[in-house]
Amino acid sequence: MVNDVVGRVAAQPFFAALPPESLRDLCAFAEPVTYAAGERLFADGGVADRFWLLEMGTVALDLHVPGRNDQVIETIGAGTVLGWSWLQPPYRWQFGATARTAVTGVAFDAVAVRDRCDADPELGYTVLRLFTPVIIERLQAARLRLLDLWGTLAATVSP
Repeated sequence: MVNDVVGRVAAQPFFAALPPESLRDLCAFAEPVTYAAGERLFADGGVADRFWLLEMGTVALDLHVPGRNDQVIETIGAGTVLGWSWLQPPYRWQFGATARTAVTGVAFDAVAVRDRCDADPELGYTVLRLFTPVIIERLQAARLRLLDLWGTLAATVSP
């Protein structure tokens, strides 16, 4: 099964910067997953103990806004990684995620990956460099969405 996961992960560009042996190491902590449309992968504030490499389908990232319920801030799809909150304490999700369509991918045990990165600082630095653009992109999307929500809210309460 590990060889199957390695092949699937290697086929995606996200981990292309990893040497083959590092990719195999990380894939030892991974398993194939599927989610039905509408299935919740995680909720804002929950324990961030996994991350995913999406192979097929789309996932909506959302943020709970008081008085507005869960607001979609971004929709991501195949070839991207889902989940970065596992990188830094307190290891809690900063957003929620729900499958918009049927999803297939590879789920990684974030605790085991984090331990492996701690034991191999070179690998840890490489993984951090891979995830940093994802963090920046997701925070920028959240900022823009919240500005849009604030503008809509301000327009509805203006005299």
